[in-house]
Amino acid sequence: MNVIKPTFLKDTLIKLKQHPKYETVINWGKLISVTGSAQILIQALGFASGILVIRLLPVEEYALYTLANTMLGTMTILADGGISTGIMSQGAKVWQDKEKLGAVLATGLRLRRKFAVGSLLVATPVLMYLLLHNNASWLSTILIVGALIPAFFAALSDSLLEIVPKLHQDIVPLQKNQVSVGIVRFLLLGLTMFIFPWAFIALLANGIPRVIGNIKLRKIAEVFADKTQKSDPEVEKEVMQIVKRILPGAIYFCISGQITIWLISVFGNTTAVAQLGALGRLAVLLNIINVLINTLIVPRFARLEPKRNDLLKKVFYTVCLIVLLSGVLLLLVALFPDQILMVLGNAYKGLSYEMILSVLIGCINLGISIFISLSSSRGWVINPFLTMGFNIFGTIFPLFFVDVSTITGVLMLSLFSAVWGLLIYGTFTFLQIFKLDK
Repeated sequence: MNVIKPTFLKDTLIKLKQHPKYETVINWGKLISVTGSAQILIQALGFASGILVIRLLPVEEYALYTLANTMLGTMTILADGGISTGIMSQGAKVWQDKEKLGAVLATGLRLRRKFAVGSLLVATPVLMYLLLHNNASWLSTILIVGALIPAFFAALSDSLLEIVPKLHQDIVPLQKNQVSVGIVRFLLLGLTMFIFPWAFIALLANGIPRVIGNIKLRKIAEVFADKTQKSDPEVEKEVMQIVKRILPGAIYFCISGQITIWLISVFGNTTAVAQLGALGRLAVLLNIINVLINTLIVPRFARLEPKRNDLLKKVFYTVCLIVLLSGVLLLLVALFPDQILMVLGNAYKGLSYEMILSVLIGCINLGISIFISLSSSRGWVINPFLTMGFNIFGTIFPLFFVDVSTITGVLMLSLFSAVWGLLIYGTFTFLQIFKLDK
């Protein structure tokens, strides 16, 4: 019987340590383990909070909650308009200079405040109409709109502040802050939903922890970015160039990204709105992958030298990771639909087919999001009017074949649009890379 000698193991270990890729592999292993474990906890808390809201809110109240949360996403996109993309791109150029990075951050925050006013003016009347159309009283409507304000104002700065530690790959403090926000949110929901099962209370319980986390996030960013710096006109000019290219597309995505909820709320009924919102919570598990890639890969991708082979390798590995993990998730959903739907509660039984469609759409949208993040981090932005032309076709064409008054119909519409979008943004990203020198 052959026995592996200790000296053999020792020699092998020494050779491994001497390998030029050893330190890289170890560092990536540490980053992924720390970030991954924290993200699993963060997303688990978020998922648990979402399930708590689904199970404790009456179907009618959850429908209103879904409409408000959907509009919050729209307001946040409008208030950004490509600013965060510009700040990531500009910040990557000066990330080692505390003063210059502080000026870049100050510029982004100033622009965000300006855009926030327009976002509120556009989104608030639309939200009020949708709430009233779905049988909310005037009092409930006003309370729900007011309850969105804390989360909205926190969203104005948190995505910009996160760029600073991400560029420096100072992940641990960022993750600790996100975990604490998730814990406070879960506790607030647990304490309030049993006594006050109303949509506006759930929205407040979601928003207040984000405000607290935002304060801590500023302190984290101040380690690497000088908070005393003022907005830089040159940086603003560069960022606005990116905003001008992204904003038309962002406006379009505000409509196309939320069109399923809006269509079902106008042409369907309150129950269908609640069902669509509940199924969407299952796709939140994909956020783990999205956050990991945006935290670990996108900032590094932004800092790479413009060499075709290096960039292609990064994109290829990223795509393989997304396909593998999405495939595992889809397999689990297809094998255990009834068990998974039990988590949502009795009000959402019998939605097995719709659940598979919803998760599939989430996987495809994850791919779109990653392609956009990778390309925009390099300052590559597709012509917005070209994008809008392609995507309007992708949205309008299936309307001739689906019934948008049913949940299955709007999901099929969303699936077609998602596949179309993946083809557009994936093709654009690879075309930009192939233009570079080897």
